[in-house]
Amino acid sequence: MESTFSSPAEAALQREVGAAGLLTPLSDLDRVYELQRVVGFVRDLGCQRVALQFPDQLLGDAGVVAARLEETSGSKMFILGDTAYGSCCVDVLGAEQAGAQALVHFGPACLSPPARLLPVAFVFGQRSVALELCAKAFEAQNLDPTAPVVLLSEPACAHALEALATLLRPRYLDLLVSSPALPLPVGSLNSEPEPLERFGRRFPLAPGRCLEEYGAFYVGGSEASSDPDPDLDPDLSRLLLGWAPEQPFFSCCPDTGRTRDESARAGRLRARRQYLVERARDAHVVGLLVGTLGVARHLEALAHLRNLTRAAGKRSYVLALGRPTPPKLANFPEVDVFVLLACPLGPLAPQPSGCFFRPVLSPCELEAACNPAWPSPRLAPHLTHYADLLPGSPFHVPLPPPESELWDTPDVSLITGELRPPPVWKSSNDPACSTLTPRPQLELVESSPAASFLCSRSWQGLQPQLGQTPVTGAVSGRRGIAIAYEDEGSS
Repeated sequence: MESTFSSPAEAALQREVGAAGLLTPLSDLDRVYELQRVVGFVRDLGCQRVALQFPDQLLGDAGVVAARLEETSGSKMFILGDTAYGSCCVDVLGAEQAGAQALVHFGPACLSPPARLLPVAFVFGQRSVALELCAKAFEAQNLDPTAPVVLLSEPACAHALEALATLLRPRYLDLLVSSPALPLPVGSLNSEPEPLERFGRRFPLAPGRCLEEYGAFYVGGSEASSDPDPDLDPDLSRLLLGWAPEQPFFSCCPDTGRTRDESARAGRLRARRQYLVERARDAHVVGLLVGTLGVARHLEALAHLRNLTRAAGKRSYVLALGRPTPPKLANFPEVDVFVLLACPLGPLAPQPSGCFFRPVLSPCELEAACNPAWPSPRLAPHLTHYADLLPGSPFHVPLPPPESELWDTPDVSLITGELRPPPVWKSSNDPACSTLTPRPQLELVESSPAASFLCSRSWQGLQPQLGQTPVTGAVSGRRGIAIAYEDEGSS
């Protein structure tokens, strides 16, 4: 019966772990991983200890790449193969534990600013792009040569965008090429005006132009699947959610030139996010998942979310669990929704349908649910980075004062159909917002939802039962592991 629903438990104990095979041919390592540029980066800084961060899918090449870099640069290389959170974030904490003076990040990256200063070089890899096929696909989807279009790509195809634009510019007059928003070197001076930075990319817009005027042509992904809604790459999901809904958005496979209209998938993503906003409005207990410790301003964002839930009359609990998994979050059934405070790509990572016991939201969705001054879904942009919600950002919307009429606006749940009561606005300095208020008879005036949930459970954990348990001598326990104790023998 066990093998019908899952693999036998003994398979995990008997499995032999072998070294991952080389993923990239030896002749292509220098080009794919840009080893010459990495060596120049290490030599310019004069670093003796350098950390190399690889995602799980590239660990097969890590040993050979590290050996070549050590041989060429003369510096000691350390491979960071296990990150506490997402592999797209720079693991500054792991590099500091290894005593590294610089870090080289390989693979897709969210390009979030790290919380601590450390020289970082990004190597996205160079995926081959069929320029002629992609150019023909672009011309087939963009018949108007005067329509404004932006060329986008996955990080591994960014090196080919300028070459693709060279093939298209003789005909298309208003063509914009995006580039990864790599962090500028410390102390660098640039006299030119800084381009617009959004979605981890830079857009060199002309004066008076805005990004909402442009359509999009995305180069990346795999062959168009017959599945109507396969799991999307987090980077593509970020673009589809944040792009102007009235503008066309096409994706193109760099290998075959097959294109796909992404407007339908973008609509489903927006509908899913609106559903999560409604779930957050109905929630009474919110779990704030700490999904990063290395991205800048994460503590400020955590304080902002706690104040946001308190103003909306909700309880919040901060949970530091590393990477969120269904077994971890299932330990907190009293929590109605979880909010993942991570990099822009963290909350958008694809998860199997119905994987989590409770929905996992992004900070933007919690902001839309708890801030009555937030614009309507048709007017508000979908922000993927929590830094855009904080003071100082052009998208920041401060909370209305407690006496504002916005807090008393009637609201009906689109899920349950019931009228939501207005929240009781309590500031953090209000002495009446304490969770427990003792009385002389030790009665609780106000109890938290978590405490009420615990009281309703039939089993509430191990009880001390002082004086009720007979005293016995210590005896030897069972030896072995739970699947096969020594006194059970072999089955």
